[in-house]
Amino acid sequence: MTAPPAGVAVIDGLTACPECDRMHVRLPVRPGEKAACVRCGTVLYQAPRWRPDEVLAVVVAALIAFALANAFPILELRVQGIASTATLLGSVVTLWREGRELVAATVFATTWLAPLFDLLAMAALLLAALRGRRPAFFAPLLRLLQAVRPWGMIEVLMLGVLVSLAKLSHLAQVVPGVALWAFIALTVLLAAVLSYDVRGLWRLAGDVGGAL
Repeated sequence: MTAPPAGVAVIDGLTACPECDRMHVRLPVRPGEKAACVRCGTVLYQAPRWRPDEVLAVVVAALIAFALANAFPILELRVQGIASTATLLGSVVTLWREGRELVAATVFATTWLAPLFDLLAMAALLLAALRGRRPAFFAPLLRLLQAVRPWGMIEVLMLGVLVSLAKLSHLAQVVPGVALWAFIALTVLLAAVLSYDVRGLWRLAGDVGGAL
């Protein structure tokens, strides 16, 4: 079972609707199903479609894609026999050296630091929950993850890269690099990871711990 959305109160097996305050008995729901308020229809909580071990496998795959996306060039430009390559971190360094420190810091934080933190935090939380443990870092990390997630904008970077490719194709020969395909895979995998309600990990860790 997942934890209720923000603003939903849960007391001794009861769930209060965040809109109309009607109290409901918390009942089990099957994967993918949602529990809604009988008075106003507001979603109270839902069960994820994927098991935590399946989500962990997706997180590991996303980390591999992240490593590939940063280890290889995103694209190669060929103009009159001269070739140049571009990587994400290399682009950040170039922006910084050109005096665009704020832009460089924003790109680094939203397209590199935030996604990496999200994946590493998810891996740590999932491993702890699957072991039925709530380490001291569990609750603070869970709250920090929810606060950082809105800053992850890897899909915006992907859109910008595709637009740039379309425009540069008229000026030079553009050869997509390994990192471009890795970024595409990373975008899809991150979307799958972000669809999982991390608040359910708190209940999962307690349930598994009690079973052990």
